[in-house]
Amino acid sequence: MVDTKSQAASPTSPAGYLLDLGIYLTVLFTFRQLYLPGVPYMARVVLGSLLAVGVATWRMRARGVRWADLGLRKPENLGKTLIVTAVTVVAVVISIISFEILKDLLPIELAPDTSSDGSRFGDLEGNFALLLSIIGIVWLESALEELMDRGFLLNWLERLFARPPMATILAVLIQAILFGFRHSYDLSERSVTVGLIGLILGIAYVACGRRLWPVILAHCVLNSLSMLERVF
Repeated sequence: MVDTKSQAASPTSPAGYLLDLGIYLTVLFTFRQLYLPGVPYMARVVLGSLLAVGVATWRMRARGVRWADLGLRKPENLGKTLIVTAVTVVAVVISIISFEILKDLLPIELAPDTSSDGSRFGDLEGNFALLLSIIGIVWLESALEELMDRGFLLNWLERLFARPPMATILAVLIQAILFGFRHSYDLSERSVTVGLIGLILGIAYVACGRRLWPVILAHCVLNSLSMLERVF
């Protein structure tokens, strides 16, 4: 006879992973809504991501999981890592171009993307000095987002559903949707574009043996290209 009460309380049961996700997402989205006087945009974003990674680490320890188990380990083959990174970046660029071509055919109207106005980062147009002063923070945030979304969130969603391969498909899709929503909080061109990026990064992470470094590097490259676009 199965003790359903003990099973529900098990730290590796779906209920346990649901609890973790509830705590994690509550902290993540609540902090993003806080107003911190005098704190620059990027500093606030990085602080929120560091807090989220801290919460994720806490819940991972409760389940006996390390970041290395989720793919944060030394690349076994640098060349292969760079190839996967390059293919991922190209796939993202193709998906964004395809969306730009087809977006007018969608049956719903999307809010315009206003993220390129530069207000979040300062006046970047023609300002390489400003770009160099913040690019390190941009890369740090790129790495933290991969730990958060492809590392913790995707794997915890997969464990919550617990029925592969459908669990993996749902986890990749849901983390991409949340990734897009977190960057816009509405149904806009930006949320769809970022969601597509999250989808490609999620597929790359799963397809390439759940290694985080290729998607971290790809994310850094994509954000660098985005910042350069603002400069020019």
